[in-house]
Parts: sequence; C-alpha cells; structure tokens
Amino acid sequence: MSTPEIHVLPASLRNQIAAGEVVERPSSVVKELVENSIDAGSTQVDVAVERGGQGFISVKDNGRGVAAEELKLAVTRHATSKISNVEDLTAITSFGFRGEALPSIASVSRFKMSSCRKGADEGWFIHVEGGDVIDEGPAAIPGGTSVEVRDLFFNVPARLKFLKTESTEARRCNQVMFKIALANVDAGFTFTSNGREQFRLPAGQSLPERLSVFWPRNICESLLEFSHEAGEMKVHGCAGIPGLAQGRGDRIVMFVNGRPVQDKLLLSAIRGAYKGRLISREYPQAVLFLELPPELVDVNVHPAKMEVRFQEESAVFSIIRNGIGQALSRYELGIMDEGVPMQSQPEMPVRPTVREKTLSESVSLPIEPAAKFSSWNEFKNTDFTALEDEPEVGSALPKSDFISPPVTESRPEPNMVHEQTVDYKAQETPLSVPEPLEYESFAAGPIYVPGSRIEYLGQVADTYLVLKLPNGSLGLLDQHAAHERVIYENMKSLRTRGESRPLALPIDIVLHPSEVQRVQEMWEDLLAAGFMLELESGQTLSMRGIPPALETGEAREYLKAAVDGQAKTLDDLWIMLSCKSAIKANLPLAVNEALSLLEAWVKCPQREYCPHGRPVLISWSALEMEKLFKRK
Repeated sequence: MSTPEIHVLPASLRNQIAAGEVVERPSSVVKELVENSIDAGSTQVDVAVERGGQGFISVKDNGRGVAAEELKLAVTRHATSKISNVEDLTAITSFGFRGEALPSIASVSRFKMSSCRKGADEGWFIHVEGGDVIDEGPAAIPGGTSVEVRDLFFNVPARLKFLKTESTEARRCNQVMFKIALANVDAGFTFTSNGREQFRLPAGQSLPERLSVFWPRNICESLLEFSHEAGEMKVHGCAGIPGLAQGRGDRIVMFVNGRPVQDKLLLSAIRGAYKGRLISREYPQAVLFLELPPELVDVNVHPAKMEVRFQEESAVFSIIRNGIGQALSRYELGIMDEGVPMQSQPEMPVRPTVREKTLSESVSLPIEPAAKFSSWNEFKNTDFTALEDEPEVGSALPKSDFISPPVTESRPEPNMVHEQTVDYKAQETPLSVPEPLEYESFAAGPIYVPGSRIEYLGQVADTYLVLKLPNGSLGLLDQHAAHERVIYENMKSLRTRGESRPLALPIDIVLHPSEVQRVQEMWEDLLAAGFMLELESGQTLSMRGIPPALETGEAREYLKAAVDGQAKTLDDLWIMLSCKSAIKANLPLAVNEALSLLEAWVKCPQREYCPHGRPVLISWSALEMEKLFKRK
C-alpha cells in the first residue's frame, strides 16, 4: 500500500473546507453579510430570504460600499480591510476581520455582489459560482452594497441533509436579525421571508421599543434598565422583573462590545444577580451589553465568534451581577415604598388589636386568634429549631395564656346569636346562617406596619397576610417565606463577623475523604461564620469554637450539614436553616405577631423573595382587580 504524498489542496477545496467553519446554515450567511453591512457604517439594512435561505438570501445596505477594483479581493480568502498586522488582533473593534466570510459563502453558492463606493460615478458587480468568478462588470446601484446568495450548498449536497425545515431555518435567520438589531438601535432593519415582511425597525429606537417587536408587551413594559461602570468596564441593558420569569433561558441575550455571544460566565453572572429571587429552574429575561477595552477580550477563539475569552473574569462577573442587582433592588424598594425612603416616612397610628363592641355582658366577643407569645421580643427570641418534634404542617406553636379583653357595658340586644358557641355540626336540622353581630362603634383607623406605609388587613387560610400596599395594590404575603427571609438576613448579619465562643471540650467529627475536601473548600467561610476548627490527622475535624448565636448542638448539626454536602456554600446552609426555623403555613397569627413579623420583614433587603427564590408577596393593582371582576 503506497503512502499518500503531501500536496497543496486546490483553492476551490480549501474554500469549501473554510466554508464548513463559517457557513453552517443559511442563518450563518445572514449573520456574516449583515455584520459586514454594520462594519461598513450602514444606517439601513434590508434582508430577504426564500425557502428558509436555502433558495435565496438578499442583503442590501447603504454603507460605504466597495471600490470596483477591490471586489475581486473581497471574494479572495484572507483578504480584508479590517486588520493589517499582529497588533491589530489585540484591539479588534469590527465584526468580521479574517477575510473568510465572502469567499466561503461564494464557494458553496451562486453568489453575486454589487457595490458602489460613496462618491463614485457608477457601481460594479462580481458573479461567483462554486468559488469561480464567472462574470463582472458595471452595475446600476446607488451608494452601498447588495449581495445575493442563491442555491446555498448546491455543490455540497451532503450539507443539505443537515438543514432543518424551511420554516425552522427562516426562524433562525429571524433570530440572527433580532440580535443584530438589538445591538444597533441607531440603524434601521427590515426582514422579509418568502415575500412577507416579518418586521420593520426604524432607526433610533430605544432598546425597550425595539424589544417590544419581538417580546410580549407585558414583559417589555416591566423591563428594568440598568447601567453600571467599574474601571474600564461598563455594563448596561434591560432586565426583567422576577415575577415574570419563565422556565426557559431563551430570553437572555448577551453582547460583548456589540457582538452577540453565548458565554457561560456572563450567564452565570446574570443568574447570580437573581439569586434568592428565582428558584433554580426559572430564568429571567435580560438583554446585556458588556463594553470593555478590546485588549481585555479575545474574540478569535471560535470560528463563528460566538464565544469569547476574558482576561479578568472575576471583574466581569462582579460588574454584571452588581449592575443588574442594583436595578432589582431599586425596583423592589419602589414597589414597597413608592420611592420614599423608609426612614423618612411619617409615623402612622396603629389601631387597637381588639375591637370594642357594645354587646350584652352575657355574649362573648368574637375574638382574634390567641397570641402565642406575650411580646414580639419573646417571638423573636424563640428557638424555632426546638419545635422540630412537633407536628409539621398546621401545628400550633406553644401558646401563652390568653386573657379575654374587657367588654364594655351595654344594653342587651334581642335575638343575638353567639357566633362562637353555636355547634353547627351538632344540629340535627340545617340552620339558617345567623345574622351578623351588629357593632355600634369601635376604634377606627387603619393598622399600619410600624416604620412603613403598608396597611395590615388580616390573615387568610392561616398562612397569608393580607396587605394594602402604599401604591393602593392588594397584597398577599406568605408568612413562612417572609419569616425565612428575616431569619436568613439575621444569619448573614450576625454570623459573618468571625466572632467565636470557645468550647470547654472540643467536639470531634470523623470525616470521609470526600468530606475532607468539602471542608477545605469551605474553610474560610466557616471561619468567617465563627467556627474555630482544626483538621487533625487528615480526617478528624475538631470543633473548638462556635458562632455565639448557636448552641453547641445546633453548631454541630450546622457543621455536619456542611461536610455532608447538604449545602455547597455557607449561603446554602443559611438558606437551609432559615427554612427549617421559620414559622410554618396553617399557623394562626395574632395581630401583634403579624405586625411584628411584617415590621422585621420590611427592613430586609430582597424582601420580595424568600432565600430559595419563591415570591414572598404577590399583588394586584386596582386595574388588575377590575379585570378579574370583568369590570374592564
């Protein structure tokens, strides 16, 4: 068997191999051609496709155009006007720069390019089929460039088998246009498929205006614009509110220096900004633009330039998370306080928790649920973890003695029915609903949550607190989720100071080798939380000091949960413990308990969501309620 000789590949074959990297499908062609139009300074780009782009692609622009004598070079591999030397590779500001797009496209299609340089008397065209120039000459074209691509992959039929249906390929072309249009709001775009115009975007739109053509109206109207700078980096864009999150990440669009990218670091930073606001399987909507000096990012690590590499990954992560996080915090503050700082709000009167009624002495008051704690301080200082052995859902916390409020003297009212003493189930015959008790008077006035303008209206289903929000909306607050947030924030504030309480006798925990690695990974966090630890003989963890806020048994369980892998970080442990310690659903709260919980909750950051990301509060505006009652 003879050994094949080394030889140089024919130019046509080299171009087709290059096309395999650059031209994956019709949408790849659209992307390359439209990016060339943007690089040429175009303010209007019109794109049309037929049969999903496989049959025909047309891209017309009003850019600078290409001189007649340069058209042949434009369809020659490695010929470009965008870089000249090695140093240019570290400061790339254009999209295409390697000179491979046009020759690669022309090598697998019937390609015609017409262009007229601004100021030139006439234009010029060149016609290429399968990589071979078959015609060129003068062209009647105004300033700008027009490219027509017909019969894509006509000479590479194997590539056709990997294309999807025409409608799917057309949708991908549409998506490419969508991303480019978002990054270039100063330019106008049109996109037509099979003779039908899909969208027309005028130049000069704002980002939310442009998004409204593609995304649902309610999402676009609620987008939060953000902008944040740190050193030479800047991030800006729009982020969706957590309440409109979805189960897919297809509405997260990312750009680096105007280039659409798919980057795990950026995606992780965006999701990091929503941590504690969304559950793990939810994704926000976000359009992110990261701008940084070109020498700090390498855009030449992927043939289609969809991936990039950063020199300072931690700085990129931080600026994105902080920029979006600040916008979310401002939004949450605005919902709860209508833009009024908490400390500047007027002090509101609190109405008595027991309504005074004029009733007969022989008739008991219909009273609110009995208080389970004599004061808020007792409620705050209760160790809820000690209640684990009690029934879980629906179980009541230990009750303190309830003293019935005094009843004011009054004349007996005839035919009054005591609503608490009638046992309806014991009646052999159905009873009509008793007439409601009539109240002559009681202390009037709203019950405001101390330190806020939120009005407390009551509790429903022994789980949800009913609120009137400062903007007039009706709110329902999940008491368990709210208490989770309160406990979590207290843990963060109290257990990250590094303060420790020494133990008289150290507690030793024998570790599995995998647990040793976990402890080493969390070592600094555990020390910051207040644990004094030593790792003896490689596999024995000695706990010599614990956080002051924890009892010895709690600290041991806390540490064991960490080494068992129940949580990957200290923050995960706080979340787990806050859920375990918080009051449960189906638990009646007296008014003073509800107000005290609300008072602590309104002071928490990110109070709209529990540490797991579930909503704490949902609300309905007057307009939304009118729609529910079909008044609108």
